[in-house]
Amino acid sequence: MTADNQLDVWEVFMQSKPGANYIHAGSIHASDKQMALQNARDTYCRRGEGTSIWVVPSSAIVASNPEDNGMFFDPANDKIYRHPTFYVMPEGAKAI
Repeated sequence: MTADNQLDVWEVFMQSKPGANYIHAGSIHASDKQMALQNARDTYCRRGEGTSIWVVPSSAIVASNPEDNGMFFDPANDKIYRHPTFYVMPEGAKAI
């Protein structure tokens, strides 16, 4: 049995310009947060693609289970007013 000698995995999120959403760029290996930022910059911003970077330890991410989809998301379906499918769009309205 071989020991795992990889550094911790970090998820990288990049912002392309100020005010834009952060988008998941990928994953990197690093021993601490400073190294994670540097590795993320070196890996994903070589051509100036980003203006800001977030790094998050993969172990800190919690996700829902796809098998629990119905039960987990079910309460949202009982309030039809949350989905604007029955509203009439005013004529001439912009950016709604």
